[in-house]
Amino acid sequence: MGTGADPGPVCGPVVAVPATMADVLALARVHAACFAPDQQWDVPAFDTLLMMPGVALGVVMAQMQAAGPPVVAGFIMVRHVVDEAEILTLAVDPAFRRRGLARALLSWMGDMAARQGISRLFLEVGVGNSAAQAAYHNAGFGEVGRRRGYYPDGSDARVMARDVMPAMETGAADTELAS
Repeated sequence: MGTGADPGPVCGPVVAVPATMADVLALARVHAACFAPDQQWDVPAFDTLLMMPGVALGVVMAQMQAAGPPVVAGFIMVRHVVDEAEILTLAVDPAFRRRGLARALLSWMGDMAARQGISRLFLEVGVGNSAAQAAYHNAGFGEVGRRRGYYPDGSDARVMARDVMPAMETGAADTELAS
C-alpha cells in the first residue's frame, strides 16, 4: 500500500503537436491557471483567435497520473504576417512546470516558422516575469525594446526577438502555420 502522497505529474515524452478546435476548453483552463484575471482569455477569445488568418497553435499533452488520460498541459499560440511571427501567448499549467514543456513548445514553433520561411520571431513578456524571460533567453530570444504601460495593470513589457534559421530538413514539423 502506498503512502498516499501524490507523486506529482507524470509527463513521459514531451512532444508538441498541432492543436484543434476541440482543445479550446482546455486552452482556456490552462490560460486561466497561468495569468491574472484581467489577462485571461476565455473560450470565445480562443475561438476568435483561432479563426484569424496566420494563427497557429501547438499543445503538449501530459498525464497527471501514470494510468490517467493525457490532458493539455501547455500551449503556444503564434500569428504570422509575411516573414515575421509573434508569439501571442505561451502557457504551461503550473502543475507541469519545470519539465521541459515550454522548451518543447518553443522548439515546435521555431521548426514551423523555419519551414514557412519566417525570418524573425518576436514576443512581449512582463518585465516582472523572470521565469518566462529566462525560458525565452534560453530559446535564443534577446531584448529588443520595451512597451511602457503595455499590460492592463500599467506594467511594462519587454519586447524580445530572435532570428529564425532556415529549415534544413523537410518534414520536421507536424503542421504549417496557417495562411
